Parts: sequence; structure tokens; C-alpha cells
Amino acid sequence: MIEARHLRVLRAVAATGSFSAAARELGCTQPAVSQQMKVLEASVGTTLLIRTGRAMRLTQAGEALVRHATGILSGLTAAEEEVAAIAGLRAGRVRLVSFPSGSSTLVPTALAALRAAHPGTRVSLVDAEPPRSVEMLRDGDCDLALAFRYDSTGGAEEWDDLVVRPLLTDRLVGLLPEGHRLAGSGTVAIGDLADEAWIAGCPRCRHQLVDACERAGFTPRIDFATDDYPAVIGLVAAGLGVAFLPELALESVLPKSARTVTVEPAVRREIVALTLPDLARVPAVAATLDQLERAASR
Repeated sequence: MIEARHLRVLRAVAATGSFSAAARELGCTQPAVSQQMKVLEASVGTTLLIRTGRAMRLTQAGEALVRHATGILSGLTAAEEEVAAIAGLRAGRVRLVSFPSGSSTLVPTALAALRAAHPGTRVSLVDAEPPRSVEMLRDGDCDLALAFRYDSTGGAEEWDDLVVRPLLTDRLVGLLPEGHRLAGSGTVAIGDLADEAWIAGCPRCRHQLVDACERAGFTPRIDFATDDYPAVIGLVAAGLGVAFLPELALESVLPKSARTVTVEPAVRREIVALTLPDLARVPAVAATLDQLERAASR
């Protein structure tokens, strides 16, 4: 095994022509230089230096090793500087995946704060709903995933292998057409909407809608399904049905010709940031986690 410290000593001997001069340049003793050269020659299995009078001369093998040493040591120096920059958050990259309502609310605030604090850190963003986003994290396609799960579904074990940073609890609200008979109500029981046409969201949200309605004693008639929250609002505003929407989604999309109502019993989802244990120790990922948590607390 060739060590970088031995290459540095060999290069110093080649440049100065003697062990003693190399020792002065490196700030060590002449015996230390001699010992390190013996170790290096034992590692490569051949003689690298021969004494000619008072000077040391490189053998052909020594010349080859010195020639390569320059590139090797330069590469190591560059690597050390790059790693130090990443560790000090002067550089770094984070690949973030988020569901749409998180991308439009929590993410912009968090990334603006991250850029202000650490302008050398770069973050890329891709939209994906869980469980796809969690699969991407486990497959190495991202470093950090913003995800959610509903409080009625349990399943805490699905994230047992991940670092889970809780961010907030997001309550679902009912969305009704402006002229709906219950639009002026402050609170609406889910059972009061049993005869309505429904507009459902993403597959996980759709499953939660069916579960909540069935616990209220009916199976919802889903006429439309879309992952696009503005589309859900547009369909409701047009009188084509009612919907459940997360409060987080309504922060970035103002409903027109539609009214929100509190729904009982309450349906909530837990918003979290997920990463792998090893990635959680990467400075840029840890800083992004912290900024997401701060954004969620505002």
C-alpha cells in the first residue's frame, strides 16, 4: 500500500537530493526520512533511491513513482479542499423530492433561508407523492423526501429504517360549491355529505377519503379524481362535487366560488421529512432538514 505521506517524502528527496535536505524542507529528522523511504521501498518491492557520493539519485522505478506522485498528491489536495468545502457548507448538493402542496408552501421558505445562510449549497427539487417519494429515497434517487401519512392508517413501521423529522400536522377541510346547502356552516359532519358526488385526490388521499366516509357509514361516489389541487377546486367551484383538501394545499391555492368547512370527525395527516441515517450526517442534508422544520413552525 503506497501512502501519500511517503510520496511527499520521496518527492522532497528527489527535489533536494538528500535525506537531510528533505528533512529540513519537511520539518522532520533525517532518520525519519530514511525510515519512511525504507517503508516505501518495501511497499513497492523495489529500490527507489541510490546514493551517489553525497547525493541521492532516483532509480528508474523512483523516477516513475515521482512522476505519478505529482498528479496523485494534487488530486488528494483537491479532494481534501472539496470535502472541506462540503463539510463547511461552502459547497454541497441536496436532491429533494416533495409532494405538490409541500413544494408550494414549505419548500420555498426553507430553500430561501438555506440559500441565504449557505449560498454554496445547491438543491434540486422533484415532485412525487408518497409512497413513490419514499421509494426514490431508498433507491438512492434523492437525499431527502418530504412525505405524509394519515393518522388513521398507522403504519409507523413503514419508515422504521429512515430518519424521520416531524414537521407539522395538517388537517383536512371540506370544500363545497359556493351555493351548496351547507356552504355557510362552520362545521359539517362527514355523514352529511353521504349523498354528494366526490372529487378525490392522489391515490393515498383517495384511500383516506374512502376510509373516512366508510367509518361515517357510507361509501363515497367518486365522480372525478385528480392529483392537481387547482383542478379539484375548479371542479368543486363548478358544482360538480365536494372534496376533502389539506389545509396546506389551500395556503397556495385560493378557492374561487367554493367554500371551506371544518369536517368532523377530524381527518389529519402527519407531514414529515425523511432521509437515510448516513445521509442525515451530511452537513447540507442536515441544514436542509433544519430549514424545513423552521419553515413548518412559522
